Amino acid sequence: MTAPFPHVFECVYGDARHVGLGLPESDAPLHLYPLAGGTLAALVAAADGDTQTALARLTECRTPVEVPAGDRDQVRMLPPLLPAHTGDALVSGFMMTHNVKVGADVPDQPNWFVKGLGDVLKVPGEPLSIPADAVAVCEEAEVVLVYLGDETGVPRYVGYTFGNDLTDIGRFKQHPGHLSYAKLCDAGVAPWLHLGAPPRSVTGEVVIERDGAPAWKGSFTTGTDALHYDLPTLMSRLFAYQALHRPDRVHYVYLGADRSSFHAGFRTADGDRVTFDVASHGVRLSHPLAWTRGPGKG
Repeated sequence: MTAPFPHVFECVYGDARHVGLGLPESDAPLHLYPLAGGTLAALVAAADGDTQTALARLTECRTPVEVPAGDRDQVRMLPPLLPAHTGDALVSGFMMTHNVKVGADVPDQPNWFVKGLGDVLKVPGEPLSIPADAVAVCEEAEVVLVYLGDETGVPRYVGYTFGNDLTDIGRFKQHPGHLSYAKLCDAGVAPWLHLGAPPRSVTGEVVIERDGAPAWKGSFTTGTDALHYDLPTLMSRLFAYQALHRPDRVHYVYLGADRSSFHAGFRTADGDRVTFDVASHGVRLSHPLAWTRGPGKG
């Protein structure tokens, strides 16, 4: 991609939505553009897939606002294109999509699941909620495709980001028919929307901390080259279903993961912090894990 700012993000600052360009450095000021009642989704949709036009629409006739590095805590990052009404967003994904997880005898379409609506998405720093009766929970470092329903409701691809498809893999292992329950944990998501085709190769490292110290580390590989399935075919089959068609609905589709800490014999616990360093793309996600309390628990 030749665009000078292939990444965009949306945030709330001073009780109003703003947009920013690029991947901000942690110790640098933020340069934001007020949306003045508009949305990043509307601006991106109006560009109709043209990255340069999208970037121009984000900045034209908008006076930039500089947020000093010391005031960054006053900025609340948002999941890419998150609608004001989170019920207008659907978070879903595929399982067993990667070559390292499938054998020769596999279906031509992998299982698909729903994680929830837009409120299950958590940006870095926010805790990921886990059901009280979870059996064994693992992290899953994934590419997340973002689609926006056009005026007829057909989902149109707008870009990608990265996420953590937190999964109760223990429940699934006990009963494969319970995949739908196993996926009902929160989902971590990076706020940066990458304007461009889905990445072919993504590499990075997972670090799980317990009581402030590293308890497990491992690397991951994902991207379209790691998939057993042809991505355009995969997505066209999914979005052929009219039930998924609605104008302005935002779809976040998690593409599946490499091996996780569970496969290495590690078991996560309440209070652990999971960090993904997506080294190939300069992105970092970090979330604490929080088990919810079941009925009758203090």
